[in-house]
Amino acid sequence: MEMVERVLRGEGLEMTELHLVPEQKKPVTRKNTCFAVCAVIFNSKNEVLLIQEAKAVCRGLWYLPAGRMEDGETIVEALKREVKEEAGIDCQPITLLQIQEKGPNWVRFTFLAEKTGGFLKMPEQENADSLQAQWYDRDCLPRKLALRKRDILPLIDAGIKYCQSPWFTMLQPVDLPCDVVCQRFLLAFTGNGNSDRLWLLLSNNFQLPVEVSDEAQTLAFTPKKFIKKCMPSIYDQLSVNTCGILGVQHNGRVPGKTDGVCLNTLVLLEYKEEEEEIDLSSPPKSENDCFRWHEVTDQRLRTEILRKIQEGSVLPVQSV
Repeated sequence: MEMVERVLRGEGLEMTELHLVPEQKKPVTRKNTCFAVCAVIFNSKNEVLLIQEAKAVCRGLWYLPAGRMEDGETIVEALKREVKEEAGIDCQPITLLQIQEKGPNWVRFTFLAEKTGGFLKMPEQENADSLQAQWYDRDCLPRKLALRKRDILPLIDAGIKYCQSPWFTMLQPVDLPCDVVCQRFLLAFTGNGNSDRLWLLLSNNFQLPVEVSDEAQTLAFTPKKFIKKCMPSIYDQLSVNTCGILGVQHNGRVPGKTDGVCLNTLVLLEYKEEEEEIDLSSPPKSENDCFRWHEVTDQRLRTEILRKIQEGSVLPVQSV
């Protein structure tokens, strides 16, 4: 299962097939969504970089360097541009820290990054991007500083936590094209209360399943939609749990053709409760002929997948 190992390492896979059904609603593309970036950067004193907003609706309030991606940009290029425009410094991403979403129409990629050069923007350099940038101690937030939104506090805390004790391997976006917003599932079943065996749901040609997001769904709902399509008669008895993100694929070079995103997502399928007529130790049968369960017999691979599930050692995704 080389492809599974590549996904576990955060590497990308070429987009080979998208498993659409006839009633598939309009898929989300770059034209009908907003990709954004956000940076958590600390200095040698463990102070966090904040910028003072210049926009009329939040002028004078403080926030992390953040903003929308532009056409033709990669995710990392957008990060570097936003930090340079708003804070005046050059930066390099260390790792993706969290993905936030309001459905696939708004997806923000937050990075832990480090300063590599440049100088902080001073008040006399204010422009439409920001008024200034400063380093602040986390303990003074938000008591001594007026923030645009308090949603940056958990991101700063996540950055501090990662610096102290990383809970997932450093992860960068992989430069591979995709024309829609979709998810590739590493969909696992362990059997309720039994962690010794593990199954993965694969297509008939041994590919990981891919599902396209549509405008009416959150990213967390996409794997549920897929499971309902594969196992409709037993779906109500199943619990579909998104553990987190294993990798991000994006290119962005050709607007409308390569600027979608594929999120390689770890999903755990379980039974909701015990019922006499259900064998909880075996995965539910797929009613879709395109997919079937394969037991993972390689002990090293099985141990790695189970570790990520049990320890939550994956990139978090949050609906906001």
